[in-house]
Amino acid sequence: MRIGLVLYGSLDTVSGGYLYDRMLVDYLQRQGEQVEIISLPWRNYPRHLADNLSPSLLKRLSQLDIDILLQDELNHPSLFWMNHRLKERYTSFRQPAVRPPLISIVHHLRSSEVHPAWQLRLYRRVERRYLRSVDGFIFNSQATRRSVEALAGSALPNIVALPPAGQFQPEIRPDEITARANQDGPLRLLFVGNLIPRKGLHTLLAAIQGTPEDSLTLTVVGGTLLHSGYGHTIQQQITDSSLQDRIRLLGFQSQGELAALLRAHHVLVVPSSYEGFGIVYLEAMGFGLPAIGTTGGGAGEIITHGLDGYLVAPDDIHTLRSYLVELHTDRGRLAQMGLAARRCYLAYPAWETTGKAIYSFLLNCLPQ
Repeated sequence: MRIGLVLYGSLDTVSGGYLYDRMLVDYLQRQGEQVEIISLPWRNYPRHLADNLSPSLLKRLSQLDIDILLQDELNHPSLFWMNHRLKERYTSFRQPAVRPPLISIVHHLRSSEVHPAWQLRLYRRVERRYLRSVDGFIFNSQATRRSVEALAGSALPNIVALPPAGQFQPEIRPDEITARANQDGPLRLLFVGNLIPRKGLHTLLAAIQGTPEDSLTLTVVGGTLLHSGYGHTIQQQITDSSLQDRIRLLGFQSQGELAALLRAHHVLVVPSSYEGFGIVYLEAMGFGLPAIGTTGGGAGEIITHGLDGYLVAPDDIHTLRSYLVELHTDRGRLAQMGLAARRCYLAYPAWETTGKAIYSFLLNCLPQ
């Protein structure tokens, strides 16, 4: 089977969605399949929309020698009309029965995020047209499938294939998790994610503000490249709240550096307004960290509220603050939740199971 994969930028981009794509490509190649990456340049949304009029992109995609074309749904603005043109081009040069199916890998919808009303109307219109232009879907969570069905209907073939358990295979004993939880000093919080508004770092900072100075510290791992204006806003919020001595902004970290940080902290907190899944929660659980996310999206498919972490409503500063204070003051509960988090990670399906399911789905999508 010859497979194409359309995505923006590099397959090595640091994010949960790109990790999913990388591991899928690796699995397919290990099955002896050929995978060709079709990289489109990162630009702004209007310029991505203009890709649909590009003769060179149409020619490039239509001349691929492939049996199936995968598309990361992140690329929807470049493909929402291009896919219709591509299907017409395919049927001009091939028998319709052997047209390569177009399969979308959906991590989460842009229209599920928080945006001004006019932008949401645009995103919904473009995304709906894109979703109706493909032949099937690979979803990373039930939440993502529900959001797609609500926007575009549910008639197309699809599979819910859970993401990998992360880039780490941590070894940590129960007694280490308990000992870490009972260490004296402030509760050490860790935030991991790109510095974009959707990830909710501003909400976490607001929750920390007003807590006793010796109760909580926060380490932030993530870059500002995707939204530098927001990074400046975060810096200003830290200064205005007098949190400089309690917050570390580390930027991107290597895999080894991130593993060391996960091992050294008590709790992962990423209060995103929306997550299609949120692989970072599961990665933290592997190190015995309770995870705090929100009810927006698929985090609840990983975190069991009150057992191995907490789920709060997006932007609910007061509830988030109460959970942080509780875990600082009740170290026995912190230890219990850390042990439960580790058990959740260990019970999670292996990526080989997910890869096998996707592979079988793709084979079934091929023209008979």
